[in-house]
Amino acid sequence: MAACPDDPPTGPFEGPEKLLEIWFKPSPADVPDAASATDGKFGLRKVPREVWADMLDIVQCKILSVAEGMEVDAYLLSESSLFVSPHRLILKTCGTTLNLLGVPRILEIARDHASLPTVYRLFYSRKAFMFPERQMGPHRDWRAEIDYLDNIFPNGAAYTIGKVNGDHWLLYMTAPGEDGLNGNTRPNTPLQHPLNGATSDEQANSVDADDAAPEQTSSTDDEISQDYTIEILMTHLSPTACAPFMTSPNASPESDISPSAQAMSLSSSLGISELFPPHVTTLDAYSFTPCGYSCNALLKWREDAGTDPTKPGEGYYTIHVTPESGWSYASFECNVPLPSAPSGDTHAPDGKKRIPDLRTLIRRVVNIFQPGRLTLTLFISGEDNSNAEEEDGESAVEAAQRAFKAALTLPCARAARGSTAQGTASAEAPSGFSGTYRRTDKINYEFGGYDLAFATFELRQ
Repeated sequence: MAACPDDPPTGPFEGPEKLLEIWFKPSPADVPDAASATDGKFGLRKVPREVWADMLDIVQCKILSVAEGMEVDAYLLSESSLFVSPHRLILKTCGTTLNLLGVPRILEIARDHASLPTVYRLFYSRKAFMFPERQMGPHRDWRAEIDYLDNIFPNGAAYTIGKVNGDHWLLYMTAPGEDGLNGNTRPNTPLQHPLNGATSDEQANSVDADDAAPEQTSSTDDEISQDYTIEILMTHLSPTACAPFMTSPNASPESDISPSAQAMSLSSSLGISELFPPHVTTLDAYSFTPCGYSCNALLKWREDAGTDPTKPGEGYYTIHVTPESGWSYASFECNVPLPSAPSGDTHAPDGKKRIPDLRTLIRRVVNIFQPGRLTLTLFISGEDNSNAEEEDGESAVEAAQRAFKAALTLPCARAARGSTAQGTASAEAPSGFSGTYRRTDKINYEFGGYDLAFATFELRQ
């Protein structure tokens, strides 16, 4: 996020992010120069930092730092994050940034710098804005965002998930072509796209919730092929949780401490750096003045990450915090495939801790930020969702829904009973938070090749 405004007249800050994900190929192995690369820097990862910075000027945010991994480059931004893989780009921006206005330039960059002239799939999603009247360009209205994307992509579909007059999540996605490679999207020709000034309150293509299609759950590293993203979107954070993210006005004796060093110390003290085992985590963080926090973490969940483009082994998580009273917000996003429930074996044969299960991870995150309300989404793909075998009669999204409920609605001692061996996740955060929640919405969706688990929760008084 950006620094919280110093002047009250500037108004509130919009924490909920706009999340854009563009796939130019189904996998890194399909990128033209994948076979000739020796250092992982092929496809979009060849693009120089200054070229991305030029695109981000259009979006109206800046690069603060970058962490280069084996398979992914993670850019920490003044307003959230940018993740660049050889075949895919993820741009997450908060505030009043113009996320979608960067799309035409991204398409040009992919074509000119990475020989990727067509789009395989595009996803754009966001939580309902707290202050929609403060947005600019196509982001003033969901209908305007849809129109903007429809003018670029001929095969998009838009969805509203959840209560239109309450917590809801908006999704726009394009479908791949039947050939499974180049899709039906137009070639990435430069677009002179005028802003569509028309707005509408109409919600496009809102659909009823159905049971999710069967999906595979966790498997061995060699068998994992899902595209997997978990988001935890939290509001009404407790004052206790917000306090560490406010920069003290009397901090002048420590003014020589950099925002990154301050954020790394904060990450350690709050348990953020322990969300995943340290030996798989490369953390990059930043503390804003006078308040706010952002971090990106690269997660090397396979020992041989980066050695074979056909076997992904590195993912990320990212956290962004707006701690101000009245519009407090924190988001957590991760794309590492997680088991839904704890297992008895929490350590690998070499003695190192395994990555947490979904239930444990949710509780760890919630214990840090202590939200009054939260929305969870799990978006997961499979090679063939419609024919995927159920495991013990339960689809992947139903297993996720069960993990959501177990993590949040049971007293911590019970929820953590199977998780205590996982480490710090279990009963309480260092602050002693042990709140329980009631579920206020549960929806499962089935899309072409993707399933979604959506749920909202509210803290019990």
